[in-house]
Amino acid sequence: MYLDAHNHLQDEWLAPHLPGVLASLEHLGIAGAVVNGTIDGDWEAVARLARERAWVIPSYGVHPWRIAERAKDWEEQLRARLDEGGAVGEIGLDRWKEGSDSADQEIVFRAQLRLAAERNLPATIHCLRAWGALWEIVRTEPAPACGFLLHAYGGPVEMIEGFVGRGAYFSFNGSFLAEKRRRKRETFREVPLDRLLVETDAPAMPLPPELNRHPLPDTAEGEPVNHPANLTVAYEGLANLRGMPEDDLAQAVEGNFWRLFGKAGIR
Repeated sequence: MYLDAHNHLQDEWLAPHLPGVLASLEHLGIAGAVVNGTIDGDWEAVARLARERAWVIPSYGVHPWRIAERAKDWEEQLRARLDEGGAVGEIGLDRWKEGSDSADQEIVFRAQLRLAAERNLPATIHCLRAWGALWEIVRTEPAPACGFLLHAYGGPVEMIEGFVGRGAYFSFNGSFLAEKRRRKRETFREVPLDRLLVETDAPAMPLPPELNRHPLPDTAEGEPVNHPANLTVAYEGLANLRGMPEDDLAQAVEGNFWRLFGKAGIR
């Protein structure tokens, strides 16, 4: 039983391949996948996938890269979406991508985190080069009692304990299996087993080419496209890293996944 804690099946990079992608996921036995919106303009595509596939858990949020694109009534739209079910995400902070307004990022992030806490819905959080700022918000703002996900966690090992105390889960991404990402891999040796999840972030964060079992054509701009069926590689890689049978890892991940996302299905 495979569970993808974070992807973007609605993304335009996957659109030309989507029927085959969905068939591949169902063939491998996908039991649940959290599909994250990134701006109010793509939330309906996320909702449509959830209506068509029982294993899709919709998640709605404004990504820090896209805050300048948000509609004036984005908060009202978000509340209306969540009235129909779903999680909150992808939200967060990013100091890596140039040209984004850090102050505005924090305003938008705080508003979405508060909404998740108010409704006790899981939130999926993106963070790049902003771990101190994220911690200050997470430790002072209300957090959803069910918890939140730090997707593709790339923060320091030393911060894991504090985040766990606030309700965090941590998802391992298959791209961490690249040799140059050894530090990120090693961090996941220290994540408590009851807080581990697995993700693809498809179509982003491609695997090392030698591990890519489901190649897709690059975009017209030459960007590699990650097939979400590569989730199996991430499971295998994490099990090897933790020194445990894959079945045991899968059982632990299953419990963690439903503990966090169980109440976020579409109504």
